[in-house]
Amino acid sequence: MANDELPGVLASLPAIDAKAEPTLKSAEAEAFYTRAIRELAATDIPFLVAGTYAVSAYTGVVRQTKDLDIFCKAGDCPRILAYFKEIGYAVEIEDDRWLGKVFEGAHFFDVIFASANGTMRVEDQWLEHARQVELLGSRVRIIGPTELIWSKCFIQDRGRHDGADIAHTILRANDQIDWQRLLSYLDVHWEVLLMQLLNFRWIYPSERDHIPDWLIDDLLDRLARQRQLPSPRMKICRGRLLSPVDYEIDLKEWGFAGVGGVGEFRDD
Repeated sequence: MANDELPGVLASLPAIDAKAEPTLKSAEAEAFYTRAIRELAATDIPFLVAGTYAVSAYTGVVRQTKDLDIFCKAGDCPRILAYFKEIGYAVEIEDDRWLGKVFEGAHFFDVIFASANGTMRVEDQWLEHARQVELLGSRVRIIGPTELIWSKCFIQDRGRHDGADIAHTILRANDQIDWQRLLSYLDVHWEVLLMQLLNFRWIYPSERDHIPDWLIDDLLDRLARQRQLPSPRMKICRGRLLSPVDYEIDLKEWGFAGVGGVGEFRDD
């Protein structure tokens, strides 16, 4: 996609009238993010704005943010980092499995192409189902509400829990969520989706109809069928997908296997 094709691509995406923008710590931070977004928008590299900016755009929740989350496909992460390095910014590959960073002094933005736990990666359909929005003076793609929820489902440990972001997105943008696609993303981890939906129903009992009946029925049917089956013989703890630290003892001392690897077998 060349630079001169970008306006046409954005024009083909549904636009959202952002309900709000996060607040920034300083005028220097705002200037940095404004330049960074302008530089990104001028390239031929597809990217999405996510994180706090996306939550604010869909929900109207305003809070301070310390950084900017830029999502892209795995092959485009080194392109973004190399581009900013060439124009004088400091860059860092914090974790080659999912995360790079671009710095200007104390300010930075994250370049993310997958989740830290390996369950999620940014793919073409994220770009296809994005929205367009005016952000810091540039017209850019912003992550769609379906993918926004997917990106936050496993962020729940002692230091950070994004359940409120998910609940607020369902509350304020439920008519824009593709529930079938969300289920396909979480098909292997359908219980995590069920937990998030039950969380929403409990928080907002008067708004339960925001979640389609067929989805609740599907997930509860899976649960009912699962309960008729014997427990897995392999002792598995998937808690490290939520928090590597909080569930470390399960693998190191208690004989559980993580998502990969071999653990102990149950005695019964």
